[in-house]
Amino acid sequence: MAANTTQYLLDASRMPKHWYNIAADLPSPPPAVLHPGTLQPIGPADLAPLFPMELIMQEVSTEREIEIPEPVREVFKLWRPAPLFRAHRLEKALGTPAKIYYKYEGVSPAGSHKPNTAVPQAWFNAQAGVKKLTTETGAGQWGSSLSFAGNLFGLDVTVFQVRVSYDQKPYRRALMETYGARCIASPSNETAYGRAVLAGRPDHPGSLGIAISEAVEIAAQNDDTKYALGSVLNHVLMHQTIIGQEAMLQMEMAGDDPDVIVGCTGGGSNFAGIAFPFIGQQLRGGKKRRIVAVEPAACPSLTRGKYAYDFGDTAHMTPLTKMHTLGSTFTPPGFHAGGLRYHGMAPMVSHLKELGLLEATAYHQVACFEAGVLFARAEGIVPAPEANHAVKGAIVEALRCKAEGTAETILFNLCGHGHFDMAAYSNYFAGNLTDQSYSEEELAMALSGLPSVPA
Repeated sequence: MAANTTQYLLDASRMPKHWYNIAADLPSPPPAVLHPGTLQPIGPADLAPLFPMELIMQEVSTEREIEIPEPVREVFKLWRPAPLFRAHRLEKALGTPAKIYYKYEGVSPAGSHKPNTAVPQAWFNAQAGVKKLTTETGAGQWGSSLSFAGNLFGLDVTVFQVRVSYDQKPYRRALMETYGARCIASPSNETAYGRAVLAGRPDHPGSLGIAISEAVEIAAQNDDTKYALGSVLNHVLMHQTIIGQEAMLQMEMAGDDPDVIVGCTGGGSNFAGIAFPFIGQQLRGGKKRRIVAVEPAACPSLTRGKYAYDFGDTAHMTPLTKMHTLGSTFTPPGFHAGGLRYHGMAPMVSHLKELGLLEATAYHQVACFEAGVLFARAEGIVPAPEANHAVKGAIVEALRCKAEGTAETILFNLCGHGHFDMAAYSNYFAGNLTDQSYSEEELAMALSGLPSVPA
């Protein structure tokens, strides 16, 4: 007989009314963001060509709570509050004494956590009179989310999608076009930087760093256009904290409290969304928990990167932020978790790792797909390749509990479904999905080119 399914749903009236800003609770502030020309801390005016002022003020805020505008909360009601599930069948399949819960963000219109920040970013831009947005996307989850949000608020959206994902995931592209956006394979002939990259290597697979450069170039050159980023920056991570705040309320409904929290990490947004509210509670004297960030072994910024100042893009148009980085010129191999193929980790996530508030681990893609298939057969939801990393991390923790005979409570963020990624699953079942390794030589070269910033 099948194990029970337990779902914890909040009433819409309990949806958080504020975003949580972890900057308010830090024991020490993160290093300043620097102007690449002067190496001096940047001010709001330096970011004004790219972002509306309201988002810039959120980026630099140290207020603990920032109100979610009512029009944004109204849109959120399409899918929020998102459900929390107890993974009874997965627990049984693993034979673990651990209790496993997962917060499921695949219920959004775009199928992932990304609309949690796309909607407010589009709304604040529309309020500021912006007409057009440019952005980059890896797997296409962010691009489709901004396309959805831009359409809601009357904004034209242009998305530069990393070439390898553009080719691997045509239905993500179709979803963006369905929402009214224009999707371009990056590197492209649409920008000076894209043309320069293609001149050097016509078959370049692309990277998030290159796609960011192209999107930033277009935004910086046009007064009616701003740039929107789907991860990494403080305001983006803050928008995602609605996930962890809801999870806290739902864990209370379950009469439980997590000992271990797991999230996949590429730029850091879904990880921050689930983990930051719990870390903040701990910083204010609450329960100490293990916080585990899981990244791809083929692009391991937290586990192999250097904590240093670096550019967020490959063309070096962005400010310098201190983060765990593989070097802005590093091009990861074309593994299927395209949303995790970023050379740097969010500065705030990097800072928390330096403070010892989280730990990081990395797994290859075949082991992650194996975990995703086990999860799908137990729980019925097919995870996105990115989310498979969190599934793998949670399973490792559950099997540790089994070996130790400890009944810990594990919470992980299932940040998106894999319905647009079935070609990757087909490759896995056919035995054609292989573990890809980056070049140690290329990593050393990328790290040797980090900008020189005086201590």
